[in-house]
Amino acid sequence: MSILINENTRVLVQGITGREGGFHTRQMLDYGTKVVAGVTPGKGGETFEGVPVYNTVADALNRHEIDAAVSFVPARFASDSLMEAASCGIKLLVEITEGIPVHDMVKVKKYLDDMGTILIGPNCPGIITPGECKIGIMPGNIFIPGPVGVISRSGTLTYQVVDELTKAGLGQSTCIGIGGDPIPGIRFTGALRLFSSDPATRVVVLIGEIGGRDEEDAAALAEALGMPVVAFIAGRSAPPGKRMGHAGAIISGSSGTAQAKMEAFQKHGIPVAEFTSDIVQLVKERMAVISNAD
Repeated sequence: MSILINENTRVLVQGITGREGGFHTRQMLDYGTKVVAGVTPGKGGETFEGVPVYNTVADALNRHEIDAAVSFVPARFASDSLMEAASCGIKLLVEITEGIPVHDMVKVKKYLDDMGTILIGPNCPGIITPGECKIGIMPGNIFIPGPVGVISRSGTLTYQVVDELTKAGLGQSTCIGIGGDPIPGIRFTGALRLFSSDPATRVVVLIGEIGGRDEEDAAALAEALGMPVVAFIAGRSAPPGKRMGHAGAIISGSSGTAQAKMEAFQKHGIPVAEFTSDIVQLVKERMAVISNAD
C-alpha cells in the first residue's frame, strides 16, 4: 500500500523541456513513473524522451488522463502554473521550484484549498512510493518498499535518513518531502492523516526543523490518531532571528525552537532522536512494540 501515488499514477510535467525539468523527467521515466505528457508554452507538438509536449495543461488533458502534475517552472511563473493545473481538475500537484514569493503562495494556497487540490511543496524534493512511482527529484536508488512512512521538511536529511533505513532493511511505504517554505501545501498533520489510513504503514518517521509550530501540531495529532511516530528535529544550534536553510526555518521570539518541538513530541509519548543515526534503532523499537501488541 501507499499514499497519494502508486504504480498506476499518470504524471504531467510542467516545464518538461527546461534544464531541470528535462533532467528529472528522464530520472522519473527511468524509475518507471508513468510520465504521460509535458507542458512547455510554445513547444506544443514536440516530444521529449518520447513524451508528447503541449502548450497548455488543458491541451494535454484533451489527449490524456492525468492524475498528478509536477512543476519545474521558474519561480516568477510558478503560481500561474499551479493554478492552471488545479483549474483543469488535477488533484495532486508537486511544486519543486524554490524562491516563489510568499504573497504568490498565499494566493495559490487559498485557490488550491478551494479547489480541493493537494499540493506538495513548494521548494521540496517531491514524493516517492518505492518500486512504483516517484514524482520529483528524490534519488530513487536509495529507497526500498516497506512499512515505514517518511515525512520531512528537509530534502537532504530525507536522503540521509532513508539511506540508513534502507541499509538496516527497513523499507518505506511512501516518502513525502513537504518543503520548508513559510506557506507550504500539505503539512505534517495532513500527511499523518493519510498515513494513518494506510494499513501497510506501521511507523512514521517525521523529520522536522526549527520555525513555526507544525511539528507541535503533528505531535498532538499523532497521539490522537494512535499513529506510531519517531521524530527528529534539525537546527538545534540555530540562533534566534537567523534563517537557517529554508525560508520557514527561523526562530521568532520564543516560538519555533527545537527545544519546544522536542518537548512537544516527548509530552505526547513520541521518541525523539538526538542524531539521525539514532532513528533506525528507534524505528526498530517502535516496530517491536507493535509486533508484540499484535
